Formats: sequence, structure tokens, C-alpha cells
Amino acid sequence: MANRPIRQLAAHAFRPTLEVKLTRRMNQTCRRVLRCLSVSLAAFLATTGNVLAHASEQTFVLLLPTNVYNSVGLGIVVLTIAMLVVLPRRLSGSFLTTINLSRWRQREHLQTLTSCGAFVLLIYLLYVGVTGERDPLTNMLPVFIWTVWWIAIFALHGVVGNLWSWCNPWIGPYRILRRFTGLRPALLYPDRLASWPAVPVYMAFVVFVLADAAPDDPDRLATFVAAYWICNFVGMVLFGGTRWLSNCECFTLLFGYVSLLAPMQVERSGRRLGAPGWALCSRPALTVSQSVFVLCALAASSFDGLNETFWWLAAIGVNPLEFPGRSAVFFQTVAGILASALLLMVLFALSVLLTLKFAGQESDGPSMQMAFNRLALSLLPIAFGYHLAHFFPTFLVNIQYFLVALSDPLATGADYLGLGSHFVTTGFFNTLATVRIIWLVQCAFIVAGHALAVLVCHDILRQLFASAERALLAHVPLAILMVLYTSFSLWLLAAPRGA
Repeated sequence: MANRPIRQLAAHAFRPTLEVKLTRRMNQTCRRVLRCLSVSLAAFLATTGNVLAHASEQTFVLLLPTNVYNSVGLGIVVLTIAMLVVLPRRLSGSFLTTINLSRWRQREHLQTLTSCGAFVLLIYLLYVGVTGERDPLTNMLPVFIWTVWWIAIFALHGVVGNLWSWCNPWIGPYRILRRFTGLRPALLYPDRLASWPAVPVYMAFVVFVLADAAPDDPDRLATFVAAYWICNFVGMVLFGGTRWLSNCECFTLLFGYVSLLAPMQVERSGRRLGAPGWALCSRPALTVSQSVFVLCALAASSFDGLNETFWWLAAIGVNPLEFPGRSAVFFQTVAGILASALLLMVLFALSVLLTLKFAGQESDGPSMQMAFNRLALSLLPIAFGYHLAHFFPTFLVNIQYFLVALSDPLATGADYLGLGSHFVTTGFFNTLATVRIIWLVQCAFIVAGHALAVLVCHDILRQLFASAERALLAHVPLAILMVLYTSFSLWLLAAPRGA
């Protein structure tokens, strides 16, 4: 003992006192955080009435006590936040632990082959769209695009990883063209553009989906898809394939971000397996353009649900029982899409600003831009969960139409799948038991997405702020935003639809 340095002895002597002080400060912080969360939850419950309607398909309204489900779902998200406050820091961040599985070598030739296969499939779908049946429910092109691609393949990205890098229809044809012609980019892509071009492109896609008079019409959809493929291929020829796809092709960005939710990630060092969403926390900060893109994707997904509700139709002066058609409300829908994106960006920016205020401004703290770009990733689980919940009833019906169309793609009377006289059924919307299961699955998607967003946000804040106390305080504004967004998403599921 006599040979120990004086500094070590002093630290040893005062360690119990320091631990008591730190524990006391952490307890005070926990009480403050829980008090804020309790107040926000109480305010929400006080303003929530008895919502007794749940809309599943268009104007088909199901009478269910959805206020119970909303309260339970919201309570789970609040409980998740409370657990982060109460649990030790090491335990609350343990879900981000990953393990190495094996080394992985990117096989470019295989990727080229699968991309060419996707291109051939696209050409066939466009042919069927132009020459096949005019009914969108029996023509394979609209059923494949809106059910298999936009719902099923989108969902698989959050489970198994980035499938789009293997099945997008541009990489294969571009590599073959470059191989046989020695093609080199004709122009240099401006760095200042970053990923900004993808934002208006994605918003234009949302306008086509929600505001166009007939996005399901096979001829119209074939024209849109063909024009989109040609524009992107020309962009790749002019500016380079990788540079163009990673900055301007909106679905490459969208699917790439969604794939970060998958438990297994393929990196240069090999494959790594962890809890869902771990890659969101380990990824470097997005750029401003990429953060805006993520917020626009979330806002568009939410407005997709709001656009059909009685509340929105009443707000734009439309009788939900006498809907005049999409053309009559085109400009109102476009204005709603843009307003929802702007509103979410403002709310998120204010939440990030309050986050920095709550944590206290210090010289070693993150800047507003850094916090904004890092925390934008925490919203991806919310967008993914709501996308699954919103389209789940549609998928249950339309996947049956896809199987029928697949069995007879050219409407020639063929029956390649041996379905016989198969009739598409919606009977599961007619019984209380099956409706309750569907509703619970939808709620589970939303609550799981928001709970995961809370966990991801908490870990990112722990990386931004060295102090655990500051990270907890910084989480309060974002936690309140997420609780309110959860309630809004559950309300969208329960709101009757009229369009």
C-alpha cells in the first residue's frame, strides 16, 4: 500500500463518494425523463376518445374497440423508452452486439446475371402490360409492381438484406454494354448535387401513386416504368453506373436504407449477424440530402394512409361517400404530399434542436447538422413498420390476384399453376376473429417499428454524447415525438376510409 502512487490512493479513497454522487445524479435524471414521458402519455390519453371504427379496405368499416389497441401499443413504446432509462447502459446497448459469420466475396458475375434476369422479366412484364388484359387485377404488370415489388420485395429488404443490389434491372445491361463497347462516363457528376436528385424523383413517384388518375392502368403503368428505366440508364451512361444509382435512382437509396434493418449485413470484412437495426447505429452519418430523402419517404408513407381517411377528405371539402375521382383532387393531393414532407422535416428539426438543448451545449458536443444527419436513420424502422401495416390487408387480397395472373399471364385460358376455377376471396374481412388477427398484426408491425426506432435512437445518442446522463436527457424530445407518431400511426389504422 505504501508503494502506490498518491493519485491512485486518492482515487481509491474517494471512489465510494463519487459513485454515490453519480448514482444520485443518474436517479435524478431518470426521474426527470420518466416524468416527461408520463406527462406526454397522460396528455395523449386525455385527448383520445373512444375510437370504434377500423377501416380495412376502402369504405369497408369494421367496428372494433380500437382505443384499447391504441393505448396498449402506445404503452409498449413508452415502456421501451422507460426500460432504456432504468436499465444499465451496458445492458440497454447489448442488442447491438454482432458476431462474424464468414468471409464474403462479392461475385460480380453472379450479380450481373441476376440483374439481367430482372431486366428480361421487366421486358416481359411490359409486354404483358401492353398486350394483356386491361383489368389491373388480372394483368400481371400492375399486380406484380404494386403487390410483389412494392409490398413483398420491400418487406424482404428489412428481413434478409439488400436484394435490390442483385435484382435491379440496370446493373446487368450496363455492365454488358461497358464490357463490349469500353464505355466510359461522358460527364463528371457534380459533388455538390449529392443525393438531392433522388428527392424530387421519389416525390414524383409518390405523386404518380397517390394523385395520378389511374396508376394501376396497365398501359399507363407500362409507359411510366419504361420511361423511368430509360431515363436512369441514360443517366448511368452519362455519369457512370455506380455514381448515378447511388445518388439519383431513388429506389436504390430507399431499398439500401431499408436493408440496414436486416439482422445480417454483408460487409467487406465478411457477413455479420446481430439484432435487427444494428447496422443503423454503426453506419456513418448521412448527408443532408440523404436525411431529407429518409424524411420524405416516411412522410409519404404516412400521407398514403391519411389520403384516404374521412378526416382528410373533409379537410379538402370532399364528401367521402361521393368521391369525385382523383383528377378532381389532384392539386389537393400534391399539396398534401408536399406539406406532409415539410411538416415532418420541421418537427424533426425542432426535436433535434431541443435534443441539443436538453443535453446542454458543450464544446465537444455534436453540431445541429451532425445530430440531424445521424438521428434521421432512427426513423427508418418507423417508416418500415408503417409500410408493412398499411399494405398488409391489400397484400392478403392482391397476392391472390397475382397467383391467378401468374397461372394465366396472357389471358389465353392457360392454367400453369393448376389452380382450376380459383376465386379470389375477401372472406377474412367478414368475421370478427380474422379481422382481429389482421388488426393485431398491423398493430404489431407499427409498435415493433417504433420500439426499434427508440432503441436505435438511444444508441445513436449514446455515441453522440459521451455522458450517459446527457444522452438520457437528449432522448426526451425525440421520445415524445416518437410517442406522438406512434399514436398518429395507430389512428391511421383505425380511421375510416372513403377513397
